[in-house]
Amino acid sequence: MAKTLLGRKLRMTHMFDDNGVVIPLTAIEVGPCPVVQVKRPETDGYCAYQIGFGEARERSVTQALLGHFNKAGVSATRYLREVRCANEAELPEVGATLSVEAFEEGEFVDVTGTSKGKGFQGVVRRHHFGGQRATHGQMESRVPGSIGASSYPSRVFKGTRMNGRMGGARVTVLGLKIAKIDPENRLIYVRGCVPGPDGRVVEIRTSNRGKARKAK
Repeated sequence: MAKTLLGRKLRMTHMFDDNGVVIPLTAIEVGPCPVVQVKRPETDGYCAYQIGFGEARERSVTQALLGHFNKAGVSATRYLREVRCANEAELPEVGATLSVEAFEEGEFVDVTGTSKGKGFQGVVRRHHFGGQRATHGQMESRVPGSIGASSYPSRVFKGTRMNGRMGGARVTVLGLKIAKIDPENRLIYVRGCVPGPDGRVVEIRTSNRGKARKAK
């Protein structure tokens, strides 16, 4: 079964390998994630299980969600995520708790989160345009230039790179290697960086890219 857990990005740090080369790491606090619901093809039409993360006060949870948690026999959580699975996949039991021990050092994972919001930005920062020259009377050096023809088609094509909202999007970083696991503090250290600011909730799941690398 492909493993999926929720965690919180804490900070970036580093470690040294055997050759003294510095390796950038991201510390992620993972779990515990109680299993709140299990969905099966014969009852729900597809296969999935629902996990929670983060403590939540009962007065801040709606009565409908509180009944949902009580039915599973778990405490209320702040976040809920549904994990889709193949129909023949082995599913965890309702009420079970998934923890950081589900992963192993050296394993490859995919991390999904929401990137940092940059607000409204121009094309130079948003799309890395080179801009126009700043000499010979040019008054607008950070504009994109022409965005379409006049007579035909007399419109701007969809997908044209222009200024607009930057960041704040769902981003997945593939194939990050787990460098270290600290079960006592529920920490996973992955090589490289993950999307979002410190404190942002991220989703960690088993990566298929690690299998391809090991095969080589």
